[in-house]
Amino acid sequence: MQASALLHLLQFASPALPIGAYSYSQGLEAALESGAVRDAASARHWIAEHLAGVVARWEAPLCWRLMQAFEQQDFDSVRRWSERFIASRDTAEFRAETIQMGYSLTKLLGELGVADGALMTMLQSEPEVALPTAYACAVAALRIPREQALLAMLFAWAENQVLVCVKSVPLGQVAGQRLLLSLRAELEAAAVTAQTLQDDEMGNWTPGLSLLSMRHEVQYSRLYRS
Repeated sequence: MQASALLHLLQFASPALPIGAYSYSQGLEAALESGAVRDAASARHWIAEHLAGVVARWEAPLCWRLMQAFEQQDFDSVRRWSERFIASRDTAEFRAETIQMGYSLTKLLGELGVADGALMTMLQSEPEVALPTAYACAVAALRIPREQALLAMLFAWAENQVLVCVKSVPLGQVAGQRLLLSLRAELEAAAVTAQTLQDDEMGNWTPGLSLLSMRHEVQYSRLYRS
């Protein structure tokens, strides 16, 4: 991997990227409220199950396909997978999350001038842009290897979940880093799954998570937007 590609990847997978990722918990805050997550052990179980059952089987393989489509400038496939991802957001919060961050990343890419004309024109022509779509565009535009970009996407997701736990369980900083380190095998397995699943094997059937998200929409006290 070339140094320039690695530096680009570190920048666009960073939690410091100004797209608002820190303000979402993806249902974890509702799990904390319900008592399903209450300590380091239950936090690890929640994150690992969410990673294996949802992210590795839907979000990551879909992002993998979007990266391939952008790389080949197959914009019909970009639109198809982007539409499917948005349609899969089955609560108001989950849908608003990906649209808001997708919009913010699209705007950032335009302001930084990192995407070429064809890629940026395609991205900006869409009425709604999901976050995986904007991320895949950045990966293709900056010529970041897909395998490393996929791992970075998975790590960034896990890191954000751990940070929610550090703030809200609460866990200590060292406990949070220990938790993140312990997820290495699960993250590697998720990357393999995302690259090998066939289209008809993908899915995100998680009614329990959807119910928690809907409860979060009316939760009395909350720090996060999802």
